[in-house]
Formats: sequence, structure tokens, C-alpha cells
Amino acid sequence: MIITIVTFIIIFGILVLVHEFGHFYFAKRANILVREFSIGMGPKIFSYHKNATTYTIRILPLGGYVRMAGLEENDESLKAGKLITLIFDQQEKVTKINASQKKLLLNGIPLQVVKWDLEKDLWIEGYENGDEDQYHRYSVSHDASIIEDDGTEVRIAPLDVQFQSARLPQRMLTNFAGPLNNFILAIVAFTLIAILQGGVLNSTNTIGKIVADSPAAKAGLKANDTIVKVDNVKTDTWEKLVTQISDKGGKKTNLIVERNGKEKRIKITPKTKNSNGQKVGQIGIESKINRDSSPWAIITYGFAETWGMIVAIFSALIGMFTKGFSLNDLGGPVAMYSYTSQAAKYGIVNVIRLLAFLSVNLGVVNLLPIPALDGGKLLLNVVEGIRRKPISPEKEGIITLIGFGFLMLLMILVTWNDIQRYFFN
Repeated sequence: MIITIVTFIIIFGILVLVHEFGHFYFAKRANILVREFSIGMGPKIFSYHKNATTYTIRILPLGGYVRMAGLEENDESLKAGKLITLIFDQQEKVTKINASQKKLLLNGIPLQVVKWDLEKDLWIEGYENGDEDQYHRYSVSHDASIIEDDGTEVRIAPLDVQFQSARLPQRMLTNFAGPLNNFILAIVAFTLIAILQGGVLNSTNTIGKIVADSPAAKAGLKANDTIVKVDNVKTDTWEKLVTQISDKGGKKTNLIVERNGKEKRIKITPKTKNSNGQKVGQIGIESKINRDSSPWAIITYGFAETWGMIVAIFSALIGMFTKGFSLNDLGGPVAMYSYTSQAAKYGIVNVIRLLAFLSVNLGVVNLLPIPALDGGKLLLNVVEGIRRKPISPEKEGIITLIGFGFLMLLMILVTWNDIQRYFFN
């Protein structure tokens, strides 16, 4: 269990880090201020401030975020009547605002806040030392920082470095960069798998081994038989063969088998087994493996596997709406934990394969045109390009809130369904 938990945290951490780094990198290139780069959610356990960005690690290792100026809710660290502390530079401009009770700044001036503008004209005013006879307005530096209620120090967010100030193509690239990085991670992971395996292993529709007492053994199948059809459906690859057999659990099935250059018809009834909460048909065979160790095969393997998986996931998503939606088609953190547990038992190659699989899934799902996801943001960017003006922040906020609510509800339903599938079936 400890190995599974550690592996799960590492995999999830890598996925989040790579995804969010995509947003971070292209935001920086577009001169968008990244106020915080967080791994994890919830209360902060560590922070480090460098080059205008605060890097934090938070206690819950389930997610993370890049906090860009202009894409966040109103900062509630400053409130009228609140007592704060100001630090000044030699030009008497405010360089740091301490709005937290968790940190004490020496040599600062206490101020009871009345009004402020940290976006456009950059000033703050109030009663010095809480004395109503000492009302002052102070100019705030463009690069000033604010210590928020939880003790996290971040830069203020002037308008010129906010997300909406960047050009539309830059904002679209920043939104797309997260899923893009997940696809790149998958390519690297699959390539690494090929290297660790000593080449690309190609499963074929030729049988390499028969499991004893299996439906295949009882039906008379033999090693080196090639299954060319399943119920008249061509199965010229291992993947097509597995797909056809999986749908035949408990059903009488006709196989066309090539043996010694001749075709032979064999009847078989696949067993029904439970796999990851779903019932699938199996006949008890293992594929004959071909190995290609050429550098070109290894280099192209990562791209081919990633692209194939992208196509497969999009096809599955389309099928969910054309063939009927089921929560069993989705998986949340519980399903990920179950997959991690299985992968950890079979070594590093299977763990890396799971990382690649989840990375592609994360990239594809984030491209769905759902508000609050990267795909939803890209859709709003496209609408802005067509209208030649952005959607109002109020409307965009409402759309994003609706999308977020939908995702939270879906996540609760998926998680509950996963718990029932993996712990009560």
C-alpha cells in the first residue's frame, strides 16, 4: 500500500507539474504575470519567491494550479478597516504590503486601510497607526508584493501584466500549452518505454502462448495460430482481436484461424471476467511478440502511440454520446489509484506506461469545450476572435462558474461510482 501511495503521488505530481508548467512557460513569454505556481491544493506547507512568481507546495497532492494575474477572484486580503503594514523603498514607494497576521515585518508603517487601487493608478490610503488625524495616500511600486492572509507572498497584479492585456494568439497558446505539455510528456514516456524494453514490442494476432484449461485450450487453439477473423470481423492486429473478444463474454463465437497456411473455423465461448470494474470476454491467449530495436522505430514509437491513444480517447468520448453515456466509462482519483496499484506490482515499465496513458487522458479531457477547462477557455478565445472583442468579465465569470459546478458534480458522481465498482463489487 505504501508503494502504491508513493507511486500515485509521484505520477499525479508529474502530471500536474508538466501540465501547469506549460501554462506557466507561455504566460511568462507573453508577459503575463504568474503570481503563483502551486503543486497541490489546500493549505500551504512551503513557498519560495523568485522572479515575480511564488512557488508553493500545498498539503493535498491532488491537483495544482498556475495563478495568473487577471484570472482570479477579487483579492480579499485587503478590506476596508483592516490593519496592515507597509514597507517602502528609498523613493518612498510601497514595495511590500503585509495583510497577514502570521508574519511580522520590522521597520514597517502600520496602516488602517480605507481605499486602494493596485491595478491601474497603484496607490493605497488610510489612517497611519489607526490615527484618524493621520490620513495618507501612498504610491505603490509596480513590482510591489502583498503578503496574503495565509502568509503567502505574491506580486500585485497591475493591468499591464494581466492575462487580458496579452494579445489573443498569446492567450490562446497559453491556454493550449497545458494539454500540449501532457502530449509531449506521453511521447517522452512511450519513447522511454521502448528504450527500457530494448526496442519496440509489437503484439500480433498470432498466438504466442495458450493458458492451460482456458477456452482457447479447450477449443483446440495452438501456439503460432493466427486469428484472422472473429465472427467475420477482420482482426489483423492484436488490438482489434482483443476488442472483438472483449465484447463476446459468455457468447458463442466463430473464429477463423490460419494454421500452416490453411484457414480453419473454430467455435469458442469466451469467459467473462471483471477488469477494472467492467465485464470483458477473455479466451486465455498471449500474443506472439515481435521486437524492433532500430533507432527509427524507437524514436517514432512515442509519437505513434501518443497519437493512437489520442484518437482512441476521442473516439471513446464520441461513443459515450452516440451509444449511451455511463459513469463506468469515466474514472476519477479512485480509479487512478486502482490502476497505480496494479502497475506498481509489475515494475517501472508499467508505471511509465500508466503515466503516459493518464497524461494523454488529461490532455484530451482538458481540451473538451467545457467552461473551466482549457478547452472551454479556448472556445471563449475563438468567440472573442469572431466578435473582435472579449466577452465581459462578468459573463465569463458566470460561464466559468457553471462549468466548474458541472465538473464538481461530475467528479462526485464518478468518485462515488468508482468506490462502488472497486470496493463493493
